[in-house]
Amino acid sequence: MEFFATHFAFLSSPEGWAAMVTLIAMEIVLGIDNLIFISILTNKLPAEHRARARRLGISAALVMRLILLATIAYIVGMTAPVFTAFGHAFSWRDLILIAGGLFLVWKATKEIHHTVDPVDHEDSTVGQAINISLGGAIFQILLLDLVFSVDSIITAVGMTDHLAIMYIAVIVAITVMMVAATPLANFIEKNPTIVMLALGFLLMIGMTLIADGFGFHVPKGYIYAAMGFSALVEGLNMLARRRR
Repeated sequence: MEFFATHFAFLSSPEGWAAMVTLIAMEIVLGIDNLIFISILTNKLPAEHRARARRLGISAALVMRLILLATIAYIVGMTAPVFTAFGHAFSWRDLILIAGGLFLVWKATKEIHHTVDPVDHEDSTVGQAINISLGGAIFQILLLDLVFSVDSIITAVGMTDHLAIMYIAVIVAITVMMVAATPLANFIEKNPTIVMLALGFLLMIGMTLIADGFGFHVPKGYIYAAMGFSALVEGLNMLARRRR
């Protein structure tokens, strides 16, 4: 009883519930970026391995975030400057965001090139779809999970001081990702134009991570508003094509 009284005292106050609901919503929204990447990456695997790769990748993301929460004091310390260059003090968080952003830009650009010019890359694309291993896909998922996890945990720390709220928000957000991963991947696979739109999202997210790492913070609201507007326009295009 003392454990619950100590760690779950926030449940007895409206402010605690409001903080938990807000953080859950924030974690789910922040997970959209990761989910798009997972959907595009796992769709390149053979059909029989896709669902398993999504489950393993997202489960590993949950474990990673819970471990990071357990070392929360160290994670918060990652915002301390490590060195200064170009007039900007870089922290470990900045370096992780820049590395993750560069990886996303490279990955999205490569996939866009394959999509735009499939004939020139037909052999390599087919070979990649067949030869990419389950372990390789999960490794790439974990690489981006690390980037998004660090940013997610630091965001959570900035919103609440209750560790229990952070754990609940992360578990709920990852559960939503687990449920939504397969339907989203199937939707992307059945609608080829959505693939290009999703790759464009990844390119934009990658550039945003790089800018954030260099100290140019772009409000998340702008990014998600642009993504939502683009998705709405593409939805209208899909509806128009079906009606024709």
